Amino acid sequence: MGTRSPAPFSPSLIIHSDGACSGNPGPGGWAVRLRYPDGRIRELGGAVSDTTNNRMELWAAIQGLRAAGTAPVALVTDSEYLLKGITQWIQGWKKRGWLTAARKPVLNQDLWEELDRLNHRGVRWQYTRGHAGEEGNERCDQIAQAFSRGEEPALLRKD
Repeated sequence: MGTRSPAPFSPSLIIHSDGACSGNPGPGGWAVRLRYPDGRIRELGGAVSDTTNNRMELWAAIQGLRAAGTAPVALVTDSEYLLKGITQWIQGWKKRGWLTAARKPVLNQDLWEELDRLNHRGVRWQYTRGHAGEEGNERCDQIAQAFSRGEEPALLRKD
């Protein structure tokens, strides 16, 4: 008997997320773009008055997963911090009581804990290079940057 390969992953939706900060720390913005299999698009975003870029990256992913619920998703990010944190580092942090390998407190622990609660087997984390022309990533960057500058960008809701 041969081994069976796992069923191909087919997400219900694709989520792009991005965070930005004007100054670090400083005013920040976050953005999420959800693309459903039927072509619908929903964009979310917001501003935070005093934050960091990393907090905005985490917050964007949290908001994307909240919007998705328990549906299978591909979450696409240009943040290596976010990607490595949730796929590689978090298990060690939790085992060490939220300390890094260097025995220092994990930065942004509150957001990592929330992201960990929302992360589930149906989430596939994917990396894309920022500013490389990938449509969803570029759009999230525009939205997050605008919010970080105090602007109110129009958010798409294509039904």
